[in-house]
Amino acid sequence: MALEYAAAGIRVNAVCPGFIETRMTAGAMQRRGERIIAGIPAGRLGQPEEIAEMVVWLLSDRASYVTGAAYNVDGGWMAV
Repeated sequence: MALEYAAAGIRVNAVCPGFIETRMTAGAMQRRGERIIAGIPAGRLGQPEEIAEMVVWLLSDRASYVTGAAYNVDGGWMAV
């Protein structure tokens, strides 16, 4: 899609969050939280605001030349 819409000035990117501290992850954290945290190089869950910051940047003019990219916002989890 990024290639198809680039000429029209439409940017297409993906934000790929890791384990984020939300109600959705609460159950998994209760069952296996220590194991999950051990697999995250940052040593903690992300916060919803950290995902929002990436989205706000991608929507801003500061990211006007960014298209066709996927951003892992996961404390280094995918880098392992």
